[in-house]
Order: sequence, then structure tokens, then C-alpha cells
Amino acid sequence: MAKLIKIGIIGCGGIANGKHMPTLAKMPDVEMVAFCDLIPERAEKAAKEYGAPGAKVYTDYHELLADPTIDNVRVLTQNRCHCQITVDALDAGKDVLVEKPMSVTGEEAQRMIDAKNRSGRVLAVGYQHKFDSDVMYVKADMEKEAYGEVYHAKCRVLRRRGVPTWGVFTSAYENGAGPLFDIATHSLDALLYMMDNYRPRMVVGVTYDKLKDHPDGTNPFGNWDPKTFTVEDSAFGFIVMENGASIILECSWLLNTMEKTGVKYLLCGTKAGADNFSGKLRINTTNNGRLVETYPDLSAGGVAFFEGQTQSNVDLEQRNFFDAIEGKAALVNTPERGKVVTDILEAIKASSENGKPIYFG
Repeated sequence: MAKLIKIGIIGCGGIANGKHMPTLAKMPDVEMVAFCDLIPERAEKAAKEYGAPGAKVYTDYHELLADPTIDNVRVLTQNRCHCQITVDALDAGKDVLVEKPMSVTGEEAQRMIDAKNRSGRVLAVGYQHKFDSDVMYVKADMEKEAYGEVYHAKCRVLRRRGVPTWGVFTSAYENGAGPLFDIATHSLDALLYMMDNYRPRMVVGVTYDKLKDHPDGTNPFGNWDPKTFTVEDSAFGFIVMENGASIILECSWLLNTMEKTGVKYLLCGTKAGADNFSGKLRINTTNNGRLVETYPDLSAGGVAFFEGQTQSNVDLEQRNFFDAIEGKAALVNTPERGKVVTDILEAIKASSENGKPIYFG
């Protein structure tokens, strides 16, 4: 980066401490100069641990945005606040990285895109799994048409028990949805990116809250409060894209299944297929009249495409954002892509609520 970039952090909770601030602290030519949180002690703690000398602390984000020396802002609040804070930050002349999901509705996402276009600033959405080594490998293959036409796909993130009991994850008012906006958003984002298909035609979905009223001590993060658990505990969707491709989405915080997954995907094309259901990338095709499976070595130095790579997906996400600001690279986590993810997840919720398919266009 050509100059020292001064960053303001809005929201100093779990995602700030677990992802953004530790990553930014490792980067040269970056300094965190302002921290804002409704709980002043959290902002003060963040400033002490990660702030530049003289870092300022706020409880009102408008005061942070009024500082003309701040170039760049992270919006790391509860989901319902993403839209307004991002719009205000862009209008204040700041480049912005907002955590996933971009917003709780597609209408809000469009407001954010309009503000980006109006301001001329850079807006990115925090989806680091596009930078997973296996996702980048499949994406590179897809650009070479190695899989042919990809006409069916799956994305899956299942937790047998995995309700986040900190913050406001279980609040429909604060976060808009449960596992749909928490974890399914990552798997769908990575899948659409690999497919390079962002034009949904129809969505059918169902959401469930069958287990949330029965905390039984089995949740690894501790029991939740059923009275404040107002989101779904699992959700499932079927998506048809404009080109006819189909996608099955599955996600859960609570589900009586033995399958426990991270961000998992399956792509089926006319030439080959790929999945990571076994925990590592597997490519299937045919050759010389035989069915063939290959398992690319994605360790650093194992594949020429990733030779010497030692950075994490979050490191690469942050670097791409800064490079895009400087015009050195195309932005990967664009808000236009983020809006499609929100549109589809919102449609799954709406379809479940009214019992009908949701059509786009």
C-alpha cells in the first residue's frame, strides 16, 4: 500500500476481535485510529489492544465518521445496523468493508450499492471463504471451463448443536435470521462465486424452529434462552437460476443429524464435478473409459497456483480490499455479489412464511 491507511472500527464485538482487528494488526501501512461501540468498555479494550498511539474511542459512530483523517471503516455491528452505518460511512467519503451478511433485505443492499455509486468509494462485503484455497482452485478451473456447464450444485453448513449464545445471534430483530444469515450465507456466497452465476429465477424454501424451545445442555456454547431465540434453527432451500441450473441449500444450528460440516459444496458439470464433502477437495471426471477421482494438494508449495502461499483466507480478503482501493486488483467481494446472496436468503425466508415459491425478475 502506498500510504498509511487510517482505519475506524465500528462494532468491537466478537467478529471484530476474532477476525478483523487481529488481521489488520499484522498488516504494514495500516493503523487502527478509532474504535466505536455502544458498550464503551469494549471500544476502550480494543483501542488498548489494537489501536495506534492516541487512538480515539466513541459510542456514537457519527462522531467517528466526522473525523476527516479516517480513510477506511469496518462495519462490524449486528446485521440490522449494517445498511444505515454503511450508507452514512460512504456518504462521509470513507471506503467500507461491511461484515456478512451485507444487509437483512435486498432493498437495504440496493441502498448500500446506490451510496457506493453516489460516493465513488469502494464497498466490500466480508466473505472470506472466496479466498479458501479449494474455492480458488475450483474457481480457476471453472474459468478454464474444466467442468463444462455446471447445472446442479449444493451448499451445506450443518451443525448438530451449534447455537451461538453470545451477542444477538438469536434475535430476529437484531440479526434478521439465524443460520441462514450466520453460516449459510458463507456457503452460498462461495458456491455462487465458483459457478459465476448470480441470476436467480426462483426460490422455494422452508425454515424450522423445532428444537429451539428445548435447551438440554448439549450446545457447546452453553444453553440458549428460548425466550430470546426468535430466529429459525434450521433452513433448507431449492434455487433455480435463470440458465436452468439448480442449487440445494442446507443449514442448521440445531438438527438431529450425525453430519457436522463447515462450508461444504458440490458442483456437477457436463465435463467434471467437484466437492469437499470429505473435508478436502475432490474432483471427479472420466478418462480413457474410466471413472477418475483426483485430490489436488492445496498445501503451500504443493500446487503451482498456490506456490508459497502462507496467508489465511482473511489475510487475502483484506489484501484484496486494499488493492482494489488502490486500483491494483479487481474487488472480489463486491456488493453486487453480496446483494444476490441476501436476495436468495431473504427469498427462502419469504417462501417459508407464505408457502409459495418466490420468483425474481
